[in-house]
Amino acid sequence: MIFNSFSFLYFFPAVFILYWFFTQKYRKAQNILLLVASYYFYACWNYKFLFLLIFSTLLDYYTGLQMEKSGSIGKKRFWFWLSVLINLGFLGVFKYYNFFVSSFIDFLALFGIQGHAATLNVILPVGISFYTFHGLSYVIDIFYNRIKAEKDFVDYSVFVSFFPLLVAGPIERATHLLPQIKQDRTFDPYKAADGLRQILWGLFMKVVVADNCAMVVNEVFNHPNQYNAGSLWIGALFFAFQIYGDFAGYSNIALGTARLLGFELLKNFSFPYFSRDIAEFWRRWHISLSSWFRDYLYIPLGGSKGGLYSQLRNVLIIFLVSGLWHGANWTFIIWGGINALCFIPLVVFKLNRANTDTVAQNTFLPSVKETLQIAITFGITVIAWVFFRAINVTEAIRYLTKMFDFSRGFKPEVSLSSFGFIAVLLVVEWLHRHKNHGFELSYISQRWVRWLLYLFVFLMLLIFGVSSDTFIYFQF
Repeated sequence: MIFNSFSFLYFFPAVFILYWFFTQKYRKAQNILLLVASYYFYACWNYKFLFLLIFSTLLDYYTGLQMEKSGSIGKKRFWFWLSVLINLGFLGVFKYYNFFVSSFIDFLALFGIQGHAATLNVILPVGISFYTFHGLSYVIDIFYNRIKAEKDFVDYSVFVSFFPLLVAGPIERATHLLPQIKQDRTFDPYKAADGLRQILWGLFMKVVVADNCAMVVNEVFNHPNQYNAGSLWIGALFFAFQIYGDFAGYSNIALGTARLLGFELLKNFSFPYFSRDIAEFWRRWHISLSSWFRDYLYIPLGGSKGGLYSQLRNVLIIFLVSGLWHGANWTFIIWGGINALCFIPLVVFKLNRANTDTVAQNTFLPSVKETLQIAITFGITVIAWVFFRAINVTEAIRYLTKMFDFSRGFKPEVSLSSFGFIAVLLVVEWLHRHKNHGFELSYISQRWVRWLLYLFVFLMLLIFGVSSDTFIYFQF
């Protein structure tokens, strides 16, 4: 089941009605309803992998209890590593086994050694990277005494499998979401209205921007030899907005849906294409993942402490691991490496925290300097996205080479209609760059103006929306 499907259109109103009209006075009943709804939501994709989700939940729940009552640090460390290794083991088998096996065979071939090994013909369980990281953060926080183990199995299970965030995030922390699950919730019409606006905007980003861009992107990336440099640049540019509209659109729908149920999830995007350097981009792109790696990998490695060499080593590790998290392919690792190479100079010259405010903070338009910074950062990002989209490193290099080969001309040979949708996206988000999301219109006092904007976006969905049965980040 996906957010932009008719099945979700039936599913969520049913959950909403039962949640607020029949179980509102009973928090325990609400949480049981959320758990059942979440398992049904996940099972609609593939019910067989529901058992893997339940096993992961049971493992980390039991591990948390055992660590808390352990009488010695040795026992506590045993349960901790047992959970970590099993969780990463499942992730490794389903997501990375074939990649590491084939990479090792390719490495042996460099020395003339012919290697043979069996690969697995398995489907990657949707959302496994996300709910695994939910459980890992919970276990790590208990190990370091940041939180207490959750005694209520239903409450913990809702934390792991809450359906708005289950398959594509944001990656939540127990310190943020569990207290909300354990407290009574009352319906807030103002938050609900803002949640509906965020859902509407998320749908626009997904089915109008991302899915229209995808038609051009798929054609150009699948047949790069048939197009000139201008068309390849359009393909790369459209992919930048496809992946942004797809993933940020999903996150907006997830946050809006959760708000309708009385929950505030972690913000996952903050207008990243208005960033003035790569460091700012990563503070604004997939925020829940970036902060997860910062807190659970970068800081334990030493963070920014120690000498410059240690800092640069830690930065490189974070970006390479982030690339690998996105997919079992060298293209993702190189994508992470490109971002690391752009990030490292900022660390060397202590400029990685130079842009922590909102661009054009007190003006309507950015300065010339800010405009150049945004353009350069976006250009680097677009080029790096080519590796993210390509099926392998060879195809990525071939694509990039042809992007800079102007011998066949530069006039685009593909449809440019999506530029109009991108323009609407950029204008609306620029006007709301100080807000929590791109369609936060509560500051507009005239109701008729707000409803006119709602109608405009709704008509865009009806007229230009494209039917798509997946989200890009489901594969991660």
